[in-house]
Amino acid sequence: MAIQLPSHNPNHQIQGETNFTVSDNESADQFTCSICLEIFLDPVKITCGNDHVYCAGCLQSYQNLAEPQCPQCRNIFNPSLSRKASDIHRKLKSKKADCKWCQKKMTLNKIREHLGVCDRVDRSIPQFKPVRETSQPIPSNVPNRATFKCPYCGQPNLDVPGMVKHCNDNHRQSAPQVVCPICASMPWGDANHTSTNFIQHLNLRHRFEYDTYVDYNQDDDAMLQAALQASMATQ
Repeated sequence: MAIQLPSHNPNHQIQGETNFTVSDNESADQFTCSICLEIFLDPVKITCGNDHVYCAGCLQSYQNLAEPQCPQCRNIFNPSLSRKASDIHRKLKSKKADCKWCQKKMTLNKIREHLGVCDRVDRSIPQFKPVRETSQPIPSNVPNRATFKCPYCGQPNLDVPGMVKHCNDNHRQSAPQVVCPICASMPWGDANHTSTNFIQHLNLRHRFEYDTYVDYNQDDDAMLQAALQASMATQ
């Protein structure tokens, strides 16, 4: 299961809304990166087969993935073969747009910088209140052992069952050796250890949630002894 986590950036537009209006009644979507939801900055076209375009900077995190997938069509692409989207570059330099907030007109390639300094942009962050106040201290530096990123395509926010299903559905034939993000997050995990057959590893090792059996406050020996005692008690 993929769990969607909210995020907020005052300069980002909300999907379906825009911070600018393009002249000639053209859609603002064709000039908006679907990763950062801002107007393109150094747009490049990827090799997904559908000519999808993104900001070059937004694709940096895809460089180290074994099988990066296009965020829109989910086809695998090679980041190193991405090429400059010359047609988008030309339009950004020539087409005019109006700032939604102050109505100032300028070329599209200047809108992004303008929105960062426009004093009429609403930069307020929605305020949320807890249902009930708590006396418990808020923990810090707690490792995330609940959700993980697919080591093949980078799909984020997968819990353990979601990771198993996602990889079996999408990467069963994948050959690259990758690090298991679930094991790597554990106190005993090795972030440099790769699995020869990651799908087999998932299906054998992660058919259950670690939280069900693991006490993270105990060391390996203590947990082993507890497991042995529990197994003897059930015989």
